[in-house]
This record gives sequence, structure tokens and C-alpha cells, in this order.
Amino acid sequence: MSLPDIPSPFKQPTPGDRPWWWRLEDGSGAEVAVTEEYADQRFPSQGDAESWIGEFWGELAEQGVRAVTLFELDREVYGPMALSR
Repeated sequence: MSLPDIPSPFKQPTPGDRPWWWRLEDGSGAEVAVTEEYADQRFPSQGDAESWIGEFWGELAEQGVRAVTLFELDREVYGPMALSR
């Protein structure tokens, strides 16, 4: 049995290495542009993506994000899920 290849720490991860991501949406469902520290976040697992949104939803809401939709590569997994205080 062979183990999967471990991504090199010296190369940028590809979408295949980190296939999970959130579309950040306003109240009408349009994508929201957020500051660089929150933009274009990608994750290696669904659990990592969900943990991240759980940690930063308040900061995202302050930047106008009203809902999020979770994707695995180009497959919509669930959402939109409202962010509310």
C-alpha cells in the first residue's frame, strides 16, 4: 500500500491540494470583495473550511458578507448559509 504524495513545503499548493473554499456573498447573492487576509482562502478539508468560517464569520460580516456557500473545487456542497450576529 502506498501513501499519497505529500505536498512539498517549497511549492504553492494547487487547487487539488486545497479544494475547499467559500464563496462570500452579500444579501443579494453577489460575491463580496474582502480584504486580502480573508480573500481567496482554500482548505485541504471540509472540516478545515468549516473551522475557518466559524472563527472568522464576525470579521467577514463586518466587511459586508451576509452569506457563504461552500465548494469543493467547482462542486457546490451547501449554501448559501447566512452569517448573522
